[in-house]
Amino acid sequence: MYRSHTCGELRLEDKGKQVKLSGWVQKTRDKGFMVWVDLRDRYGITQLIFDEERTSKEMMEKASQLGREFVIQVSGEVIERESKNPNMPTGDVEILVSELKVLNSAQLPPFTIEDETDGGEDLRMKYRYLDIRRNPVKNKLIFRSKVAMEVRKFLAEKGFIEVETPVLIKSTPEGARDFVVPSRMNEGQFYALPQSPQTFKQLLMVGGMDKYFQIVKCFRDEDLRADRQPEFTQIDCEMAFVEQEDILNTFEDFTRHLIKAVKGVDVTEFPRMTYDEAMKKYGNDKPDIRFGMEFGELNDLAKNKGFNVFDQQELVVGIAVPGAASYTRKEIDKLIEWVKRPQIGATGLVWAKYNDDGTLKSSVDKFYSEEDLKAWAERTGAKAGDLILVMAGDAHKTRTQLSALRMHLGNALGLRKADEFAPLWVVDFPLLEWDEETNRYHAMHHPFTSPKPEDIKLLDTEPGKVRANAYDLVLNGNEIGGGSIRIHDKKTQAMMFDHLGFTPEEAKAQFGFLMDAFQYGAPPHGGIAFGFDRLVAILGGQETIRDYIAFPKNNSGRDVMIDAPANISEDQLKELNLRVTLQ
Repeated sequence: MYRSHTCGELRLEDKGKQVKLSGWVQKTRDKGFMVWVDLRDRYGITQLIFDEERTSKEMMEKASQLGREFVIQVSGEVIERESKNPNMPTGDVEILVSELKVLNSAQLPPFTIEDETDGGEDLRMKYRYLDIRRNPVKNKLIFRSKVAMEVRKFLAEKGFIEVETPVLIKSTPEGARDFVVPSRMNEGQFYALPQSPQTFKQLLMVGGMDKYFQIVKCFRDEDLRADRQPEFTQIDCEMAFVEQEDILNTFEDFTRHLIKAVKGVDVTEFPRMTYDEAMKKYGNDKPDIRFGMEFGELNDLAKNKGFNVFDQQELVVGIAVPGAASYTRKEIDKLIEWVKRPQIGATGLVWAKYNDDGTLKSSVDKFYSEEDLKAWAERTGAKAGDLILVMAGDAHKTRTQLSALRMHLGNALGLRKADEFAPLWVVDFPLLEWDEETNRYHAMHHPFTSPKPEDIKLLDTEPGKVRANAYDLVLNGNEIGGGSIRIHDKKTQAMMFDHLGFTPEEAKAQFGFLMDAFQYGAPPHGGIAFGFDRLVAILGGQETIRDYIAFPKNNSGRDVMIDAPANISEDQLKELNLRVTLQ
């Protein structure tokens, strides 16, 4: 037995017990006549004491040679500490060591294994197995496990069956690039790694499983950023004989349960907003509704006043920043420079201060009277003490830019509180979106999303106006889940493929197995998939997912710890009948 207790377990009531502990040396303090060692494992830290009056000379010498991260085993008596540490759960006791065994020595780690470390991100990713020993990372992985347990608990109680679907599948066009895997036994042919289990979960509904879920790995070969990984985890769910309302109600309860179970917070309201409304009010389809700053469109109030910057643009739109009328010109100039960055791409900002005394002062006083500016204030919801910020340009681009500014200000003003949770359903997405590069429509979600029945007649005349039976669940300004009611009959699915530019032959080649299945009695069905990594991060009070993944990739999609991806040998290439040609 390596241990009788963990390093986070012992308390004052254990005084006098003979115990055995194992763990890593966090740090040592050597006074010559006395050596203290902090012994750490996953559960906590216990202080060890070696005292020359009660400890043999040989063991004192052995203790003084212990280094950081040595793996050791000790036996001894639990005694009361003379100098207690109220900041440690085990701070009332220490172990008077009677036996010490070094299980493994360790080199000095490349960074300190402490909550506040001196290791940069690149270094810590290279030595991720060391980084996991640190409480901030360890606790995130434990938190992730807790969320996963609650996911399974809720769905199992609701009658969902967990079914694993294949990882080696067929490449199908779902939006992002596939990762492909050569098949040795089928020369010249390739598997793809799934971007999602979409077609398989639909086939499970055809198979009569009724309610399916899976916590599943998915893969997309796309450009990365801080909150995106080439391999990620979904909570994938599907239900038969349901309409949109059934799914929304089920997964409101699911989200409510998770937030209560892991955060102790009760969430009652799940407001709903159409895609068009979200774009008009907030400039994006995943708005953070924990704070206001809703858009006010000013075309009728700001155009035709002689200010060419506004007169020549498709959209003039503004927001009211609460309490920001006190901003200095220097602070406003910083905001102007912020929106001019290449990541945002705006040409500038117009501002108007609604002073505490009720007067208004703007950067465009030459063109607009105080009455004009009061109309701006009313339209944007500004009150005395607020700052009005206005942008103009192409409608879609300008809304996107102002949305980024709104979120930036929400962070700067402390309005996005990590312990507040504001879920929102966004519904009625467009079924199709126009792609300038390919000069045709693409499915906004995927080719199996059902159009609103009342909009099907528009597919031939105004396809861009067809709404989808699709929905996204947004939490604190992040899309955490999305899904749709699926097409469940072959005729409608064939019509959808036709509008997406697939020939019957292409549709058959890509999705013939699904079309064939629909001929054998497919039930009405629909589902949703949650981004598990992001959901865990948001519940944990953050928006970047990397620290909630045990072994993440960097922004180049590389695992710097194991140095992957990597070249393979000529023998492997030959066996796979492949030749690598770099262009």
